[in-house]
Amino acid sequence: MEKRVVEKRCSGEMEGEPGRARTHRCCRRGRDCEECRVCDSGEDSLDTLLTRLPLTPSLSPRKRTTSQSKTEPPLLRTSKRTIYTAGRPPWYNESGTPFNEAFVIGLCGGSASGKTTVANKIIEALDVPWVVLLSMDCFYKVLTKEQQELAARNEYNFDHPDAFDFDLLVNILRKLKKGKSVKVPVYDFTTHSRRKDWKTVYGANVVIFEGILAFANKELLKLLDMKVFVDTDSDIRLVRRLKRDITERGRDIVGVIKQYNKFVKPAFEQYIEPTVQLADIVVPRGGENSVALDLIVQHVHSQLEKVSFGQCSAPSS
Repeated sequence: MEKRVVEKRCSGEMEGEPGRARTHRCCRRGRDCEECRVCDSGEDSLDTLLTRLPLTPSLSPRKRTTSQSKTEPPLLRTSKRTIYTAGRPPWYNESGTPFNEAFVIGLCGGSASGKTTVANKIIEALDVPWVVLLSMDCFYKVLTKEQQELAARNEYNFDHPDAFDFDLLVNILRKLKKGKSVKVPVYDFTTHSRRKDWKTVYGANVVIFEGILAFANKELLKLLDMKVFVDTDSDIRLVRRLKRDITERGRDIVGVIKQYNKFVKPAFEQYIEPTVQLADIVVPRGGENSVALDLIVQHVHSQLEKVSFGQCSAPSS
């Protein structure tokens, strides 16, 4: 008789056959939780996840989803101190000495690979006073009327380098690295447009920049002190993208899969996956990889200590 897997992960227990998707008992009783995961990425697990996806968008009004629309507090509290995620005035560091340059971490990876989750876990573990999280999603170009129509039909390639305003991105990141305050655009995914109101972001000790093409521009690479590639199985990324685009962005499953096969997957293979060779650290399994996250945090702390004592050498090209 085949051995069953029982694993304590949340308020209930996970159960199921080895090699197949497992769910919590508490979730099966009608309560869902964030901890449900797939035990592997085989076909059975993917099929099981797909059966949970809605086939059509919700009938309720479409949610307005922007690149910086989360209603989060301006600070993040940890067990030891408070991290000001919105940045701070740039003149001094946490030790009171004049501010030099921020340490910039670049996070690259495929769509829905878990880059934002990794970024938030790094912020939480760093436990330094001032950290800024900058998303590449903010820097999509303003679309023409014709491009808007293509986007509405899922026929515009948002995963190509030409879809991003790299000049604006490099200019803003360069200012953040020098500790200057900047205005960052806010992109609305439901209307495929840049909103009129831009967000003010201040300098910080650490800047975390994340995006699917974070390593695709030479000028951008020069600003990154540490390059991290988040490597997640393609099946898991597809399921995450389906769930996100259907439930949050009002898309239908046919349109999402069409866009994935025509643009997302080819762009990953041509522009994103090859840049893994530029990474200083590759993080398999994303935010669940605590060992890799610990290594990143230790390195950042060591670099910040060198800066505090004026021993930080010039970054290598």
